[in-house]
Amino acid sequence: MPKMKSVKGAVKRFKVKKNGSVKRGTAFRSHILTKQDAGTRRDQNTSKVIAKSDEKNIKGMIN
Repeated sequence: MPKMKSVKGAVKRFKVKKNGSVKRGTAFRSHILTKQDAGTRRDQNTSKVIAKSDEKNIKGMIN
């Protein structure tokens, strides 16, 4: 049986932290940021954590 390949799009988007939770980036950061509040832009600089319900699915894609 061949090895399962990881989903390369998922590998580029997610990282697994030391405690096992999965880290992700934030959407809507690429351009036309002038329409957004300063607070929204500031909030988007930090990374977010994936919900517990999605963790198993994403870890399966990453391998």
